[in-house]
Amino acid sequence: MTYLWDYDEKELKKTEQGRMFILERMLNYGPGEKKINLSDVKKYWDKLNLFPNNKRLMELLIWGKVRS
Repeated sequence: MTYLWDYDEKELKKTEQGRMFILERMLNYGPGEKKINLSDVKKYWDKLNLFPNNKRLMELLIWGKVRS
């Protein structure tokens, strides 16, 4: 769980904003042992604050083209 070194995951999971924050951290810093849910990525895509290079790579992998 290297992506949440400074937060309590149980507390974050209680809110939608917290779940988005967890997803954002997983995409930016790597998921560790967990898997990233593709449907969650697509659902929150426009609200996630991702590193620019990570975002372009994810767009290419998910949609087959760079959208941003």
